[in-house]
Amino acid sequence: MVRAPCCEKMGLKKGPWTLEEDRLLVSYIEKHGHDNWRALPKQAGLLRCGKSCRLRWTNYLRPDIKRGNFNKEEEDTMIKLHEVLGNK
Repeated sequence: MVRAPCCEKMGLKKGPWTLEEDRLLVSYIEKHGHDNWRALPKQAGLLRCGKSCRLRWTNYLRPDIKRGNFNKEEEDTMIKLHEVLGNK
């Protein structure tokens, strides 16, 4: 059997996330963690699919995400690794 696509379910919201949805997702993950992404939206009170929640958390809301420009040390490291590894 093949699992049905998660985002084609009726009543799920698509498109930009609101601040309230971000707040619900962050507060739920801080309290309960993120063991099961498919069950998380319903438990957190979100009308999103699990994949959407996982991507939002991973790419935008995680507290350890570094935003902004690279510092000189990071840039030098990337250049040295590119010299050694190329475009791999």
